Amino acid sequence: MPVQSEPPTRDVTIPVENATLHAFLTVPEHARGVILFAHGSGSSRFSTRNARVARALQAAGFGTLLLDLLTPEEDEQDERTGRLRFDIELLAQRVLEATKWLASDQGTPGLPIGYFGASTGAAAALLASLGAGVFAIVSRGGRPDLARDALARVRVPTRLIVGGADVPVIPLNAEAGEMLSCEKELVIIPGATHLFEEPGALDEVARLAADWFTRYVPPVE
Repeated sequence: MPVQSEPPTRDVTIPVENATLHAFLTVPEHARGVILFAHGSGSSRFSTRNARVARALQAAGFGTLLLDLLTPEEDEQDERTGRLRFDIELLAQRVLEATKWLASDQGTPGLPIGYFGASTGAAAALLASLGAGVFAIVSRGGRPDLARDALARVRVPTRLIVGGADVPVIPLNAEAGEMLSCEKELVIIPGATHLFEEPGALDEVARLAADWFTRYVPPVE
């Protein structure tokens, strides 16, 4: 059996209000959807954890957009202050603008779009979903609680994945899950810490994400 080659990755730039964002876009042949990765808490498109999840989603037939929500200059500022990573409205607006870019890009025309959010990026994805026609959301070690009042208005099927040893974040996800009025599920991976560095933990995250997106992806017209 021939070895299937990995799909090509494009280094793309996405214009947003007062900034230009960088991202890695990978779209396998006959993709049935594309997943936008909203990084958080100082992470970027170079995140090895999210890249690993992205490869699993690509193998499941999804394109992926690993998106920097901050510019290099903003990231440098945020390293000093830690302020921008918690500006959920700013991050959500950028997720929304990147979603519009994906919808019009020649490499992903008409493909259904989903969100994968990590840390504060999960809150940004949930808030952005109010203005975007996405089909599903997955949060990994996220802070959905930071989306606050927007949670009750989310209508997109949402799976919240938390490590069983990530003690401070579990109740925050449980409380946020109670506020969601959409199809939802809280999944706790036993023994996993916040970064899911334990053997097999990140593979389980990838499996759970692929399962959720596969369950809800609409057919491509």
